Amino acid sequence: MTRMTPPRAVVISALGVTQILAWGSTYYLLAVLAEPIARETGWPLTMVVGGLTLGLIAASIVSPRVGNAIQATGGRPVMSASSLIMAAGLAGLAFVDHPALYFTVWILLGIGMGAGLYDAAFATLGRLYGKDARGAITALTLYGGFASTLCWPLSAFLVETLGWRGACLTYAAIHLFVNLPLHVFALPRVPPDDPARPRQSRSQILTALLRGRESDGVRVTLPQEDRLVFALLATGLTIGGIASAVLSVHLLTVLQARDIALAAAVGLGALVGPSQVSGRILEMLIGRRFHPLWTALASALLICTGVGLLACHAPMIALALVLYGAGIGIRSIVRGTLPLALFDPGIYATMMGRLAAPILLLGALSPLAAAWIIDAFGPDLLLFILVALCLTDIILIGLVALAAQRRARLQAQAAEPEGVAAVVGSGQKTPVPPRPQ
Repeated sequence: MTRMTPPRAVVISALGVTQILAWGSTYYLLAVLAEPIARETGWPLTMVVGGLTLGLIAASIVSPRVGNAIQATGGRPVMSASSLIMAAGLAGLAFVDHPALYFTVWILLGIGMGAGLYDAAFATLGRLYGKDARGAITALTLYGGFASTLCWPLSAFLVETLGWRGACLTYAAIHLFVNLPLHVFALPRVPPDDPARPRQSRSQILTALLRGRESDGVRVTLPQEDRLVFALLATGLTIGGIASAVLSVHLLTVLQARDIALAAAVGLGALVGPSQVSGRILEMLIGRRFHPLWTALASALLICTGVGLLACHAPMIALALVLYGAGIGIRSIVRGTLPLALFDPGIYATMMGRLAAPILLLGALSPLAAAWIIDAFGPDLLLFILVALCLTDIILIGLVALAAQRRARLQAQAAEPEGVAAVVGSGQKTPVPPRPQ
């Protein structure tokens, strides 16, 4: 019996909706709920916000296993499991009354984030569509760009009407009755490379999720010639993500240090969100004409220019934030499309899991380090450090390009026939000495 594969537009739209709700109810949750939680419980605000940091660390730990599981199952069981885990975490958050329980719940939410946010969604799309997933990844980031725009007002409304605990329970219900059905019914049941293979049993799927591979499979190992490219790419993506991780938390502090009033700083900071979406739309319109390495370079230059203008006390703060916002908007696409272009699509999901681990870990820790730098030395030093990191990112993108070219030359040489060459017109074959390596 032929199994129906959901249309591509249905898959992307379903993941787009679930990404908006998943980001809004986890990563962006404390932007609205942190103060009400601290006010009711009496816990320090820094401790409350620290829950998200712990969650991101947990997400970084599980990400490689998530990538392997998506490689084994095609993504549907993993994304569905993420909805259940996030629902359980949010329901637990609604009843916490002790710091230890609070942090335990955030570890659970972090596991859900590792299994259900961008990296897992990108891996699912890459597993489903292979090299053709670039457009789907770009479209998905357009949906994700509206997560804070839609969920911050929703969270504020829920807190006002139901309290922060009621807001958590509402989001838990959304994961159970909106996200979970979308993942179950809109994502293909079988990985596309082998549509004839038998449907996996529940125990086989559970094994794939817990062990990070199928019960009768082996772990994916990166070919020797790919390892330098992977190491450079992982370093570049991790370093390139530090600026956005830091400024997403400390941008208002940096702007207020320029003697900008809080209301004006909020207005300027609001330019970043629309700029992200604009950058993603631009990439969707013209980016497919260029290799993702060029897109990566463009995003790095935009981020570096924006941060550099802020560091140099340039009067064009609005322009700096527009450039920075466009750069980080494009960067989120690069994070999914560049590995797809550089490595075998057959191991893309595994690669995404391995790449996500250091990105999430540094994304969790760098805002804490930045807070210490601001307190000890001021925001100017922080901005100059970020500029140095952005310049390093640009250099690393160039090194990735050179390493990829070197890999291509070595693969071409290995593919050339050696030892025998046909003599034109003679019908005989003459030995030819092997080319020295």
